[in-house]
Amino acid sequence: MSRTVSIGCQDFETIRREGYFYIDKTCFIREWWERGDSVTLITRPRRFGKTLTMSMLEKFFSVEYAGRTDLFSGLKIWEEAKYQQLQGTYPVIFISFASVKEDTFLAAQKKIFFLIAELYNRFDFLLDSGILKEAEKEYYHKVSFDMEAYIATDALKALSGFLARYYGKKVIILLDEYDTPMQEAYFYGYWEELAAFTRSLFNAAFKTNPYLERAVMTGITRVSRESMFSDLNNLKVVTVTSEEYGTSFGFTEEEVFAALDEFSLSDRKEDVIKWYDGFTFGSCKDIYNPWSIVNFLDTGKIRGYWINTSSNSLAGKLLQEGSQEMKIILEDLLGGGTFHAVLDEQIVFSRLGLEDASVWNLLLAGGYLTATHAEPDPDSLEMKYELKLTNREVRAMFLQLIKGWFGPCQGVRNIFLRAMLSDDLETMNESLNEISGELFSSFDTGRKPSEKAQPERFYHGFVLGLIAELQGRYAISSNRESGLGRYDIMLEPKKAEDPAFIIEFKVVRGKRESLEDCVRSALQQIEERRYETILLSKGIAQKQIQKYGFAFDGSRVLIGKL
Repeated sequence: MSRTVSIGCQDFETIRREGYFYIDKTCFIREWWERGDSVTLITRPRRFGKTLTMSMLEKFFSVEYAGRTDLFSGLKIWEEAKYQQLQGTYPVIFISFASVKEDTFLAAQKKIFFLIAELYNRFDFLLDSGILKEAEKEYYHKVSFDMEAYIATDALKALSGFLARYYGKKVIILLDEYDTPMQEAYFYGYWEELAAFTRSLFNAAFKTNPYLERAVMTGITRVSRESMFSDLNNLKVVTVTSEEYGTSFGFTEEEVFAALDEFSLSDRKEDVIKWYDGFTFGSCKDIYNPWSIVNFLDTGKIRGYWINTSSNSLAGKLLQEGSQEMKIILEDLLGGGTFHAVLDEQIVFSRLGLEDASVWNLLLAGGYLTATHAEPDPDSLEMKYELKLTNREVRAMFLQLIKGWFGPCQGVRNIFLRAMLSDDLETMNESLNEISGELFSSFDTGRKPSEKAQPERFYHGFVLGLIAELQGRYAISSNRESGLGRYDIMLEPKKAEDPAFIIEFKVVRGKRESLEDCVRSALQQIEERRYETILLSKGIAQKQIQKYGFAFDGSRVLIGKL
């Protein structure tokens, strides 16, 4: 009989007490402890078991759980006597920033104050323990929901000292989802203020803390050392490309197949591989997304479970505002392609809106991209990665994001696509002008909007987003060589009966040029440079090839065809 799947339970004690479905990851305890690193930062995508792992560490090391053999008996860590003796022997401070998702700095700071104050309330037995001096008791009482920032930044260090004195042993600090408030700070525009506050907090807790035995921090991203960890030279960073803890987060294929057997779902292995496999941590390949797997075990249905667990607003914002090159790469990725990028895996939030590499860093750390190959870049100290979309579930997420760009115009967008497929030029013009009038003011809202600075990039990216929904029906490509030049966009049909499309863009420049002039120029270029050559070489008949010129002047559009 298969075990009960508990969706969303991240408390190790509850899972073990109730006998819920659990894949044994206790070997992480041994690997982490024997490495001896002072402060370990581990980054993994969301819903990959980070919080459950931290809960497991708390229950294993905390003196509050001393003697709880029921929690670990039968698991791999309990096979060694020395770890049985280690269980329950350290004071542990466990705090999570997962809920700090505020839209202002003051609100985020207050939320962190609240979490620290709750922590102090948990240990308020220290006030009556006799180990605190009067001045220390006064400080303890100052740690509250409305404390001063200077008290908050030193509070974890101070609590470490109190606990170390009480138990006669240094403390272990566990900080889960350390970067959640930082991502929100970037999104809402208070990054610098939060970075300064958090830097002071981390320095006191993890760098200058004489009462610290060891610490683990988890998150999605590796925030750059310069902006957040400048004082932490004792930090061991483990990212998705590091070799350490490769199978400790996420499910291996062997674990997934065993679970499918347990739940009588062995006949669904191929579907599960296509949708949920594809993650790579270091040299460990074929890692599966745990959240999607446990949901599939519960329902038996293939769905986009992981992509709907939290907002993808930051990824969507960065891609929407990104360069034409970024949108072209995204188009290739949606078609199953790969691309190469030189990355250092550090997220520099101040650069996210300014350079493509920072966005690819974020998407790699977030699990949206996976590295199929990595090698040192000969021209820098960084690594060169070959990247692709992780799996079908991630592809579905990106298509969903692109749909969201067109928001209130989704219905008109569908009208445009139907008109394009049925060769209805009049409706194409009407619908595209309606969409452009509604969206061009907000479609590319970066610090330097492309519509003003680089018009061709803006319009190209806009049309790529417009037609992305046709990915299942067409192979869409951009800026590739064919005939005597490079076309703007080509749609190659996957079914023999469907038409092919070649699209060329022109932008009105100067008062003497008109939309009609630009359309004629675009169509002339398609003909003179024989862009249809590659389609003809693939056996597509000339009569199947539709050739369009798109002319833009601000939010006004004119489409013509040969």
